[in-house]
Amino acid sequence: MHVHLDAVGGVAGDMFIAAVTDAFPHLREGMLKAIAQAGLPPDIECRFAAHRDHALTGSRFIVDEQQHRDDPKHHQHRDFADIREHLLESDLSPEVKHHAVAIFTLLAAAEGKIHGVAPEDVSFHEIGEWDSIADIVGAAWLITALGAESWSIGTLPLGSGFVQTAHGRLPVPTPAAALLLEGFACADDGFPGERVTPTGAAIVRHLKCSQEPDRTTRRLEHSGYGFGTKVFIGLSNVLRVLAFETAGLESDESGSEVALIQFEVDDQTPEDLAIALDRLRSHPAVLDVFQSPVFAKKGRIAAHIQVLADPQALQAVAQLCFLETATIGLRHQMVKRQTLPRDLKVVQVENRAVRVKIAQRPQSTTAKATLRAASYRGG
Repeated sequence: MHVHLDAVGGVAGDMFIAAVTDAFPHLREGMLKAIAQAGLPPDIECRFAAHRDHALTGSRFIVDEQQHRDDPKHHQHRDFADIREHLLESDLSPEVKHHAVAIFTLLAAAEGKIHGVAPEDVSFHEIGEWDSIADIVGAAWLITALGAESWSIGTLPLGSGFVQTAHGRLPVPTPAAALLLEGFACADDGFPGERVTPTGAAIVRHLKCSQEPDRTTRRLEHSGYGFGTKVFIGLSNVLRVLAFETAGLESDESGSEVALIQFEVDDQTPEDLAIALDRLRSHPAVLDVFQSPVFAKKGRIAAHIQVLADPQALQAVAQLCFLETATIGLRHQMVKRQTLPRDLKVVQVENRAVRVKIAQRPQSTTAKATLRAASYRGG
């Protein structure tokens, strides 16, 4: 599955949750149970509400904590280390813990850099409130449940003006959001206000959302619209989700063409090469990456790398090979391939999302659950 985000109005944690669950309504119940497992006070209500503006319909995700906002204790700051320990000791699954802690870690690193303190010593203000914790845990659960192979996002709205925070009046985008958005294409569309929140920026960065042009043929399966709280005149304050599967239910007897890139590496550590190949696999135009041991010149053991890619993105993938690995030369050619019609579904089994890969064979249909194992080491 590939998921694309359209930040029409912007990106925030509640907008991300609302958009994904608008596209996949069956995930709502499991996500709400996960948020409860994160240890939110029982009197805080998380709910969904249908929403309609002047142009579109969708949903909103609402965390009702008014009683806590009126309580002076509510405004106590929460340290990053305390939040991380709280999440790691919760009943959440290891993969959900991993995503949630990773998003909070990005936020802590950004806040720490701004205020000149170590991430471990960062004390959250607005982000430490229960609604933000619910947003991040909910987003982490949905990311786990979808199990998407890749994510992308369009140009992000820059916004303008100021926002009032616990640190005082800050410019938009806020310093933390600006740090997290470094490297992403942004544009001023003429609409003011905070368009991408720090939590929204951290989710986008955690997902490694690509903004590169992608001409891969895919089948659009689901779409959803998640609204934020702000209202713009003439613009829907909405985040749109488009979920794709690879197109082609009919088998192509003549086969299709793919680009095959090959090269050898004998001067890069196995650990560094493994990271490099993972980055290659994450490129939207890369179909698969293979590694095998070979004997190179002078009897040295080397790694033989094969990359299958979309032919239209051959040069972009080749440049990425040079960027991420130590090779100084590669070979490429166009090859034919034949594939079986296949599909990928997400089903619920005892409140757990399970991905099932379905293949149409010549005289039968096979289905295989593709559970992903994941672990996280706190520290």
